Amino acid sequence: MNKLLATFGIIMLLGSGAQAQQGAEQQRRPSITVNGEATIFAEPDQAHIDIGVVTQARSAPEASKQNAERLSRVLAEVKKHLGKGDEVKTTGYALTPNYRYPQPGKPEIVGYTASNTLRVKTTHLELVGRLIDSAMQAGANNIHRLVFTLKDELAAQLDALRMASAKAKTKAETVAASLGLKLVRVTAVNEGERMVQPIFRQALAARAEAAPAQTPVEPGTVEIRSTVSMIVEVSEK
Repeated sequence: MNKLLATFGIIMLLGSGAQAQQGAEQQRRPSITVNGEATIFAEPDQAHIDIGVVTQARSAPEASKQNAERLSRVLAEVKKHLGKGDEVKTTGYALTPNYRYPQPGKPEIVGYTASNTLRVKTTHLELVGRLIDSAMQAGANNIHRLVFTLKDELAAQLDALRMASAKAKTKAETVAASLGLKLVRVTAVNEGERMVQPIFRQALAARAEAAPAQTPVEPGTVEIRSTVSMIVEVSEK
């Protein structure tokens, strides 16, 4: 029985040694590490607009009331320009006191400011300028944010990732060929930086009077970038 156990132990040791040797050989196999980067540009198909209404009054109820009345007019006008799939929602509301700081003396409340912000999401980019003007004419006095984006960012990211991977493989083939080697297999791929850069436009302070001409809005293009790192095993030809 002891002899049988001893024999089994020797076999196990030999097997472990063979596996360790095989792993070491695999680690010693030559490889090439390359990086691939791709940047693509896509036409935006969606816009986000933050439209603000700010009112001031001597009392909090009056400031709030004026804001609500003006916002109702803005909301009704905005909805006239929205199509199927477009959205509008409230993203912020604040009612804050305004102070006067006499010298000397304690701060005094001299009035209140009410602010309300609507976020509009639309796919009708050709109407963005008209929508902004209509909101301003209805009582909006601040455009906080205008951003052009993609409805399906993932599809664009995958396109950039495919291009980055193809570039990395081409680099590996070029390096191997210049050294008289050939590619055997890809042993590892790591996705690096992934970025979708929306287009931000400067916020607009709306005038009380109607604009004489439609506000020009040029969306531009959305930038999508992807990088990959690839390790490729090589051998002699």
